[in-house]
Amino acid sequence: MYGISNLVGVFRQNRTRRQSKFYIYAMQHLISKEGFEKFKAEWEQLKYVERPAMINQVQAAAAEGDRSENAAYTYGRMRVREIDRRLRELDRILDGAKIVEITAPEDGSIRLGAKIKMVDTKTKRPKEYTIVGEKEIDPLKGRISMKSPIGEALKGKKKGDTIQVTVPRGTVTYEIVEVTY
Repeated sequence: MYGISNLVGVFRQNRTRRQSKFYIYAMQHLISKEGFEKFKAEWEQLKYVERPAMINQVQAAAAEGDRSENAAYTYGRMRVREIDRRLRELDRILDGAKIVEITAPEDGSIRLGAKIKMVDTKTKRPKEYTIVGEKEIDPLKGRISMKSPIGEALKGKKKGDTIQVTVPRGTVTYEIVEVTY
């Protein structure tokens, strides 16, 4: 983006003191190969299919005449802005991605890419989670980050271990039944 793939500069100006500050921070984040491919496919779909189609729709709506009362034109412009926003977000994700090869550790501990089956020790309800990078999370599909409360509790644990997680309703204890990669 700025010639340095893992650094982004943010320019801030303090108008009262007329001082300029340039902050640089790392934008690198871990991501699985399948997550990277998913984001890349979404970027390509938006860039080469959806955006050109919306541009054509906006041009056709603009050719109709009065733009102030033209709903198709207004919607098309709004959709193009949404697509551009998502493309910029995907650029940041893909530029700062560090692809991690997911392999099972020899000691069987839980790390990025692990698929975990566990059981609530009180209710005996099973839960399944996959540990993914921060940009790949989808809690409804059981894809959680290592930085989530459950991910933090699972880090380094093995099959047969128990963990305690603090949730809004209190503390829940889980037993790890299976760990696969």
